[in-house]
Amino acid sequence: MTLWPIDQLLPHAGRMILLDRVVAWDAERIVVERAVRAGDAFVDAGGLPAWAGVELMAQAIAAWNGCQVLAAGGDVRPGFLLGTRSYRADVDTFPPGTRLTIEAVRQFHDDDGMGAFACRIDAPGMHAEARLTVFSPPDPTPFLDPRHPLDSRGTPP
Repeated sequence: MTLWPIDQLLPHAGRMILLDRVVAWDAERIVVERAVRAGDAFVDAGGLPAWAGVELMAQAIAAWNGCQVLAAGGDVRPGFLLGTRSYRADVDTFPPGTRLTIEAVRQFHDDDGMGAFACRIDAPGMHAEARLTVFSPPDPTPFLDPRHPLDSRGTPP
């Protein structure tokens, strides 16, 4: 199992990379970490708002996809968060200095790039969970051009 640097796995850049590192991954799941630091994106004096946990989960899924693609010799590409079901957090913020462990487990994934993942964030005394639906098409280019209406396969209607 190769553990690539997180910036090689995500199509994000700079401060928008909210994860620190991959701990473990396989065909069905990924575990990543994030230390909450003052001055990071979305972090205020109280810490990282719990609502930002959805983005941590989405980036964990993107990192899982990056691992799968790089392991197969491909190139990392953008994907899309389509929705979140039942996001629950038992805290309002993740305080500065907290080391968060984020896990995403694949529940469904098809050849067209649709997927669903059960996700969780854990730290001592803190927990959040949700189910995220994502889309990572083989070629995301048509979906990134707002001038073209497309169906779910990326073709014009």
